[in-house]
Order: sequence, then C-alpha cells, then structure tokens
Amino acid sequence: MTHRALLPRLPRFLHRYLLAFEARIEDEVAEFAARLPAGARVLDAGAGEGRYAERFRHQRYTGVDLGIGDAAWDYSGLDVLADLGRLPFPDHCFDALLNLVTIEHVPDPARVVRELGRVLRPGGEVLLVAPQDWEVHQAPHDYYRYTRFGLAHLLGQAGFEAVRIEAVGGYFRLLARRLLNGVQFFPGLWFWPAALVAAPPALLLPLLDGLDRERNFTLGYVCRAVKS
Repeated sequence: MTHRALLPRLPRFLHRYLLAFEARIEDEVAEFAARLPAGARVLDAGAGEGRYAERFRHQRYTGVDLGIGDAAWDYSGLDVLADLGRLPFPDHCFDALLNLVTIEHVPDPARVVRELGRVLRPGGEVLLVAPQDWEVHQAPHDYYRYTRFGLAHLLGQAGFEAVRIEAVGGYFRLLARRLLNGVQFFPGLWFWPAALVAAPPALLLPLLDGLDRERNFTLGYVCRAVKS
C-alpha cells in the first residue's frame, strides 16, 4: 500500500477534505461549465486524458495537449495534439477556455498565455489553475511555480482583464498536505505506522486555516479572467 493508492479509497467527504486543491478544481470546472450556454465553443488547453470533457457535453468541447506529460496517461482521446505555444486554431474561435495545472509544464508560459488570449473571443472567459507550492511532477516537463502576482502579470500582458485570483487554502492546509506527502517515504511495513502518525494532525490542521488570512502559504491559485 502507498499513499497514492490509499487516498482514492477513502470516503468521498474525507477525500475532498484531504485533497482540497483537487476538489476545488472539480467544483470550479463544474460551475464554469454550468454557466456556459449550450453549444458554446470550449477549449481545454492542456487536457491530458480529457477528464473534464464530460462536464462540457452540452458545449462544443475541444481537448488539446502535447501528450508528453505523463507516460502512463492515455492521450488517444484528445481532439488535437499540439504545442500550447502554437495552437492550430484561428483567432477568436473559442467562447471559453480552461488551463488547469498545466502552465507549470510549459517552458514559455508567457507565449502560451498569449496564445490562449489569441484564440479566445473578446468577452470570453478563462479558468486557469496554477500551483505555488507543489512537488516536482511529470519530470522533466516541470518548469515553474507561480505567485498571484506572476499570474496577474502573465494574464495582463496577454490582454485579459477582470482578473480574479484566489488562493486555494493557506498555511495549515498546506502543512496538512505535506504531512500526507511524507508518508510516501515509509514503504512496506513502515507505511501504516507512518500513516497513523501523520493522519491526526493532517485531519486537524485544516481547521486552523482561517488563521492565515493573507494566504501567502498556499498550494496554488484559481484564476478567472475575461478577454478584453
């Protein structure tokens, strides 16, 4: 048993509580999709395996990815295989777009965000999620981490306005997540003792998260912006 194998087996409420960052993404995508009219053209830029395609079954969904992030993923369901910095679409052809925990995996993020702005129609909305404090993943294609100021700068430069950036959790939720991550270093017979030590503080620490009002310690950010 590993920590990655254990977490999906937890009850849904506990899974959402411990993996609050992932749960927030799911909620944001669901709300984003629900507000779009039927038939709206939606681009999922960095779609991976297309896990959010079903949310947009009433819209015209297009999933695009370069397909190199995770060797274990199945990219066969993608609509387009392409570099996000050179999207093969005409200007202003999408009504809305997603870029979810992908911007850290591109070597030239400014170029990618400009491309997102290019293919989005004026008045269209982008939902972008980016990490600030996260372990290295999908190596070697893992290049950056972002503060709220860096994200605002990238979006502003690309012609987005009405930018709203919200931290997903603060210091205590971050600390709880790191405790859970630490269990991975105790394989075999040591796994369960380590899990039993980490579990109580990991469950209690998020209750203190309101003490971190500035949220400078955070796993990452949810960004909403409108193409000017």
